[in-house]
This record gives sequence, C-alpha cells and structure tokens, in this order.
Amino acid sequence: MREIVFDTETTGLDNKTDRIIEIGCIELENQFPTGRTLHLFINPDGRKVHPDALAVHGITDAFLADKPLFSEVAEQIAAFFEGARYVAHNATFDMGFLNSEYQRIGLPAVAPDVVIDTLSLARRRHPMGPNSLDALCRRYGIDNSHRTRHGALLDAELLMDVYIEMLGGRQAALGLSNSDDAAEARNRSDEIVEIGERPRALPQRLTNAERQAHAVLIDRIGAKALWHKLAGGN
Repeated sequence: MREIVFDTETTGLDNKTDRIIEIGCIELENQFPTGRTLHLFINPDGRKVHPDALAVHGITDAFLADKPLFSEVAEQIAAFFEGARYVAHNATFDMGFLNSEYQRIGLPAVAPDVVIDTLSLARRRHPMGPNSLDALCRRYGIDNSHRTRHGALLDAELLMDVYIEMLGGRQAALGLSNSDDAAEARNRSDEIVEIGERPRALPQRLTNAERQAHAVLIDRIGAKALWHKLAGGN
C-alpha cells in the first residue's frame, strides 16, 4: 500500500483566501519510507503572509517572491500523490487548502476516502490526549528538539515516525527483517516448556515492622478492606 505523509504551511488559516506556501511529502510503501520526497516552496500569488502565520513558520513574503506559483507545480504535486493515500495531521486543514488550490486551477478535489487523518487516529488511540504532533512525539519517544518552528518537510518527517509508531509498524518490522530470524522465532514459539515446582520457597521480603504497619492499616480501614477477602475473611 502506497501512502504519502505530508504537511503544508500557509499564509493564514482561511483556505478560501489564504494560500499554500510550502508543502513537504514523504512516500511510504507498506508503512516503510521509500526515500522519495517532495518539498516545494510556493509563491502565494499576491497574498501576504499573516503575522500570526509568520510567527509559526517564519516564511517571509520576500523569501517567496521568486518561488513558482501553485499552478506551475500543481501537476508535479498531483503526480507525486497519484494512486496513494494522503496522510496528514488534522487533515481537514491541509486537505481544505490543497483542494482549494486545485479548485482555483480547475483540477478535481481529492476524494475523502483516500485521506487518513492521524489526529483522528490519535484521538481514538489516546482519548485523554494531548494529541498535537509535539505531544505525540513525546509519547512515542521521537526526538523533535530540532523543531523550533513549523516546517512542512520537517513536520512530515516527524509525522511519518508518529504514524508508523501508532500502527506498530516498527515493532512488526523487527520480527520480519530477516526471514531466517522469523522462522526461528516461530520454531521457538512451538516449543513446550515444562515448569517444575520451586525446590524451596523464596525468602520473605517484608520485614516484621512492615507487616505490623500493614495490619494496622487494614484495621483502620475496617471490615470493607479487600485484604480481608484475600485472606479468606468475609
């Protein structure tokens, strides 16, 4: 299965008037990066970068002045995504902008059934949150210390790692990286291991003082203490 993990940076938050100014894409094949990427800066065709957006990504109007218009790179973007699923964090935002850009130049919108929203996936897996990209990096032990500002390709790289971890892809890959190792693991799993009785009991690890303190605590709780049931009481 081919998937493209991607992110966009924009001039602002309104996809009806604001424009995409950066897109970063990473190709996955069966949840493994192929090494193919696409990274473009895009001239917003006269739309100025909003100060709030500038504070997030740091991409200036002057930097974008000599970059190609979306209409000039649209076919390159569409060709990179062709036949793949679109994977984005808070995909409603990125797909809203991408489809608006396509609409402006007469290209068809991307069908919702080929879009995977990793934010929705994270909310199902971790309903107590938080589920921002930074929070998910912390949850899965992914180093994002170099992410001082948002950047489309950098965020796509971090999202790729998060997405693979959420699906358990790296753990699964460890068992499938070598066919001989996998066969050996299957053989080991079929072995019958007999467990005999311990020749002598392990020494008691609680001190007399700890046992006495525990007894005082149970008496203080009273008859409802679960320890009475575990000890055979009523």
